[in-house]
Amino acid sequence: MKNYKLIATLLLGLAVAPFAAAQQFEKQAYDKACGSCHNTGIGGAPKLGDPNDWRPLVAAGMARLYKSALEGTPKGMPAKGGVDGRNFTNSEIQAVVDYMVDKVNVALGATAGAPAGAAAGAAAQPLPPVQYNFNRLLKPMDKRNLPPSQDGIHDPANDGTLMLQPPLQGMADLVRSRFGNNTDWVASFLGKKVTPRWERDNPFAEGMVMDLDILRVPKAAVQDVLFPHKQHTEWLDCSNCHPAIFVPQKGANIISMPLILLGQKCGVCHGTVAFPVSECAKCHSQKKAAAAAPQKAAGKP
Repeated sequence: MKNYKLIATLLLGLAVAPFAAAQQFEKQAYDKACGSCHNTGIGGAPKLGDPNDWRPLVAAGMARLYKSALEGTPKGMPAKGGVDGRNFTNSEIQAVVDYMVDKVNVALGATAGAPAGAAAGAAAQPLPPVQYNFNRLLKPMDKRNLPPSQDGIHDPANDGTLMLQPPLQGMADLVRSRFGNNTDWVASFLGKKVTPRWERDNPFAEGMVMDLDILRVPKAAVQDVLFPHKQHTEWLDCSNCHPAIFVPQKGANIISMPLILLGQKCGVCHGTVAFPVSECAKCHSQKKAAAAAPQKAAGKP
């Protein structure tokens, strides 16, 4: 009898080990690719383990949840959670979604003992594709700078839309670039090809241009960020950013790529009306200072 119990215990251990390993991987993958937003609910992300946040999402079907995780959402969640998740396979990302759904224990109509994700996936109905339009400057090349009646922003049925100048016609004489909407606005401004007004009703009004650079040193192993006030204040009044977006006080602003990708901080403009965050070197332009070599104690070799 003891031998049978020993064999049963060994078989049970062999069956449980892969499941435990899978759970450990899902937890690690979640922490790497998803936790920065879903742990706190930043930017409206459904919080891990919160049934109220997840119930309507799960009710819409696992197929939609999988699609959102793999392709991103219009609200700003990047595909596969962003840079940290892009090396995971589609199956691994789907496993992480199952892990998150299991944490909320939402009633899915699943049969007893069946995995929640599998049951919901089997019952899911075909859904229209989720359009990833968070960063409209990253549309395919043939979808950029469309006439107002075709850009998805203006009402094509409105007669006034047809009176608007097509972007390609209006930007034909501006300095070209390889990013965003293919126009280098700063170079165009410096070349006097565009002359923004400070006041709508007063063409002679002059603004205050601040020539002040701010260096931000990220903790990650990326180049430092140089923020030039001059290029921004040549276009914008200080009140456009301060204090609603950035508190004008040292150490008072938390800036991270997840926040920017969710349309906060720098992402309020970059990715919508300014060059997209895909151009890393435009901001991360300064080499990190070399770390000082440790000094040897006096009297020791």
